[in-house]
Amino acid sequence: MVCYFLMLSIGMLLLNGCAVTRDVLEILPRSGQEPDSIEKNYFIVEEDDDVVGRLATIRIEKGDTLPDIARHFSLGINTVSAANPGVDVWVPKAGERIVLPLSFILPEANRKGIVINLAAMRLFHFKRDGKVQAVATYPVGVGTTERPTPKGRMYIARKKFRPTWFVPASIAADHRKKGDPLAAMVPPGPLNPLGEHALYLSRSEYLIHGTNKPASIGLRATNGCIRLYPEDIKQLFEITPVKTPVSVVYQPYLVGWRDGRVYLEAHTPFEEFGTAELEKAYAKLKKIEKKTGDRLDWHKIKTVVAEARGIPVAISAIGAEGEPAARKTIKLRHPVRLYGQPPVPELRTDAWYVLAAIMGDPVEALRLATILNHQGPPISSQVLSKDGRYRVLAGPFKTNGEAKNASRRMRIDLEIDGIVVAPVQHK
Repeated sequence: MVCYFLMLSIGMLLLNGCAVTRDVLEILPRSGQEPDSIEKNYFIVEEDDDVVGRLATIRIEKGDTLPDIARHFSLGINTVSAANPGVDVWVPKAGERIVLPLSFILPEANRKGIVINLAAMRLFHFKRDGKVQAVATYPVGVGTTERPTPKGRMYIARKKFRPTWFVPASIAADHRKKGDPLAAMVPPGPLNPLGEHALYLSRSEYLIHGTNKPASIGLRATNGCIRLYPEDIKQLFEITPVKTPVSVVYQPYLVGWRDGRVYLEAHTPFEEFGTAELEKAYAKLKKIEKKTGDRLDWHKIKTVVAEARGIPVAISAIGAEGEPAARKTIKLRHPVRLYGQPPVPELRTDAWYVLAAIMGDPVEALRLATILNHQGPPISSQVLSKDGRYRVLAGPFKTNGEAKNASRRMRIDLEIDGIVVAPVQHK
C-alpha cells in the first residue's frame, strides 16, 4: 500500500519538480558529413580485398547513450564501447567525439550465404552477381557462456513473419526460479522476444530473429539464438531465401588485405576458448611476412591485440604511403534524432507511476532512468529533482495493473523494489 505522504510527495514533484539534465559541455555546432550518407549495412567487396567500410566520428549530444548511437548506425554496443574506452555507456559527456567502427574485416570463410562471427558479434550476408561480390552486414546478440550459440554449418530451414514463441522447457524453468512464470507460448506482439521476423535454422532449436530488447545487440545475452535489431532483421528477412547456407565461426583476430596493405582487427576473446585463435593469427601474420618479404609492425600488432578495440588497423605499409583519401576517417553530423531513442515521457498527475529510487547523485539517477528506458519492452522513466534529491520515476501508466507489472519487471530483471504511486487526488 502506498502511504499518503508518498503520494503527496510524488504529486508535488509532478506539479513542481524539474526534470534533471546533464551538467555538461555546451553543445558544439553541427558540422561534418550528413550522418545517413555513410555506408553501414551494404558494401561492394573489391577484388583481393578483405576489408570493407570506413571509420567515422560523431560528437555526443546531451541525452545520447552509446546504445542509441550504436543502433542508429547499425552497430553493436560491444563495438561502440570497445572502440571508445572510458566513455560512459549510459551517461556519456556531451561534446565528446567518439569513433564509429563502421569498417570491418570479413571473416575467413566461404563467401556464400550467411556467415556469423561470434567473437565480433556480426553477421555477414554474401551475394555475388557475376564478378561483383556484395555483402550485407549487421550486428547481432549471441548466446551466453552458459547457453552458447553453436559453431558450424547450417542453413535456413524456414521463415516466419510475426512468429509465435513456444517457450523451451529450460527457459521456462529459469523464469520459474526467478518468480517469473511464462506461458507455454507467447503470441506475436511487444512481449514476444522473437520480434516480428524469424529465420529458423536447420538445427531447429536455434533461430536468427528480431528482438524487443534492442539494447542487447552486441552482447552475449541470448539462449543460443542470433538476435538482430528489428529494422535489421526486416532487411535480412527480405533478402534471405530458404536453404541459404549459414556458417557460424569464432574469429576474434581477423587478418585481411586492403589496397595492398595488411590489416588486423582484434576483439576481446571469449574466456572459454583460450588462446588458440591468437596463436593462429600470429602464425598467419608470420606466414604473410615470409611470403611477401616485408616486415610487419609487431609492436603495433601487440598493441592492437591488447586493446581489442574491434577496429581494422594497418600493420604494414606494403604498396601504399599512408591511408588513401577515400579510406580516411570522416566526421559525421549528429542526426536530428537517433533512431529508436526512447522519448522523454510527459508528466501527468492523472496517471500511475512507480518510484524506482531516490538518490543523492544526479548522474547515477540519470543512469538508472536510462537503463529502465532501454529495457525490453522499455519502461519509460525520468529523473525529477527536489531539495537536492533525485527521484527516478517510471511511467506514466494508465492503470494500477500496468504499474504493478512494471514494478515486477524491475524486481525480476534489475532487483529494484519499486513503489507503486497512485494518481494525485484533486479536491
